[in-house]
Amino acid sequence: MENMSESNFESYPPFFRPPIASLEEGFFDLEKPTKQTLDLPVIDLECIDHDRLSEACKDWGVFRLVNHGIPVTLLNQLHDHAKKLFFLSFESKQALFTNPIAYFWGTPALTPSGGVALQKGPQPQHVNWMEGFNVLLRELSHLQYDDPLLDSFGLLLEEYGRHQSRVATRIFEAMAENLNMCLKQSGSYLSPATGLARVYRYPCCPEPNRAWGMDTHTDSSVISILNQDKVGGLQFLKDDKWIDVQPIPNTLVINLGDIMQAMSDDKYKSVKHRVKVNKHEARISIGYFVFPAEDFVIRSSKYKPFTNADFRAQTQQDLRTVGFKVGLDRFKLT
Repeated sequence: MENMSESNFESYPPFFRPPIASLEEGFFDLEKPTKQTLDLPVIDLECIDHDRLSEACKDWGVFRLVNHGIPVTLLNQLHDHAKKLFFLSFESKQALFTNPIAYFWGTPALTPSGGVALQKGPQPQHVNWMEGFNVLLRELSHLQYDDPLLDSFGLLLEEYGRHQSRVATRIFEAMAENLNMCLKQSGSYLSPATGLARVYRYPCCPEPNRAWGMDTHTDSSVISILNQDKVGGLQFLKDDKWIDVQPIPNTLVINLGDIMQAMSDDKYKSVKHRVKVNKHEARISIGYFVFPAEDFVIRSSKYKPFTNADFRAQTQQDLRTVGFKVGLDRFKLT
């Protein structure tokens, strides 16, 4: 496990390397750390309890998934490969990775191929203390790298993507049934072809009370699925209180995104979440995000009709012009 005494600072984006003078300008004081921990609702993929799932989606917007069927060996191999790749020098990561696996740092929403400090024009309100790989899963079959580690990483991600597509489809079909949505259109409401993965590293931070690994946000997806390592830091907002989510081996954390909230006419919630950083241990997690078919029009009594492409374009525009994601409020009917 990486710790501060063993950290390879050459692997860090220069913005994160000591001395961290940037903490005075790019970051901010955090509120007192939360001590509250609640057990997330648990859903068993092998035998879905529809009432429990409905309650979790309405009251939480997030739940823990067990019996998901993804081999533990695959999860372990992915984390091991990710750790090795993150320990490459920052310059190597920038040079090595291009689509369908792109390197980013600071904020994945603004750009999947660069960092906040490298961008021109308006910046996000705060810099996230993290780096990662943005993976276009549908294009992995065309991946060709000379490096055996990168080749192996791509093959593992491709297999992981197939499992995540299966899990997301099964969960969505159960949610759609609960909402009396038309299951004949389920392939448009949630399209596995849109699935992407993000592999994150939250490096050790010398002043963990001055930076977020990931600032407060909601996801733009229909469904997001997170596989995290043993280092905690993930928090969700529940009843106006931040809840620490403890890592539990061989479980997945599933949360609903903005598009799922719109599809449900606000019956289900797109949950706010964030990630704390750690002074002594780096955190690695793998997120999977899936969306509707690109041209599928989402219709709701609460929001103007929009497509996934419309929502993404609006989010990118807001990030560049106002510095943060506005999200569903841009599409609300007045």
